[in-house]
Amino acid sequence: MIAQAREKGLELIAITEHAPAMLGSCGELYFRNLKIQPRNRDGLWTLFGAEVNILDWTGKLDLMESTLEQLDVVIASIHPPTYTAIEDADEEVIAEKNTTAYIRTMQNPYVNIIGHPDDGRYPVHYDELVRAAKAYHVLLEVNNTSFLERNYRQGARENYLKMLEYCRQYDEPIIIGSDAHLDLEVGEHAEAWKLLKEVDFPERLIVNTDLDLYFSYINYNPLF
Repeated sequence: MIAQAREKGLELIAITEHAPAMLGSCGELYFRNLKIQPRNRDGLWTLFGAEVNILDWTGKLDLMESTLEQLDVVIASIHPPTYTAIEDADEEVIAEKNTTAYIRTMQNPYVNIIGHPDDGRYPVHYDELVRAAKAYHVLLEVNNTSFLERNYRQGARENYLKMLEYCRQYDEPIIIGSDAHLDLEVGEHAEAWKLLKEVDFPERLIVNTDLDLYFSYINYNPLF
């Protein structure tokens, strides 16, 4: 992945493996050991973090706080194998509980990004979501993989249109994520960019265009 980032001319790559609740992923010790990795490799910022799993509507995560504080960047996401979804309730109650899950997650001081908040299987109130992201200084991701045919998420385009409109309204930055699960997908953002250009989303609100803006949102600070 680092080699691909160099080949594609990226200035920064963040490697964020799935956290332990995801079957077959890494254990707590893996994430605690990331501190030994060099963060700057001949001019390429190489950061290490985790994509933690939001486990339920209370915002419970699957890494200890003492581990999270050691990571450069923490993405928090809802995944079907690990999230205890609200069932046997009407759509409004379900959306409110899912929104609460994200908001409580954002209250964790080490969470920097909400990953792919676009899946229609887990409806949310985007107005509340964006306002909370603004309040807690957390980025919302526009996930490139969500637009691909092989992806299982539902209604991504329509949901991102809603989210981006509120981001524009509240002046809330977003981050584009490749969601690369293999090296060839590193830095692949074409579908996400296509949507952002379609709605004329302000470039100043896209942190991928500004390293300083990105560093202002994550746990790692290159000045220290």
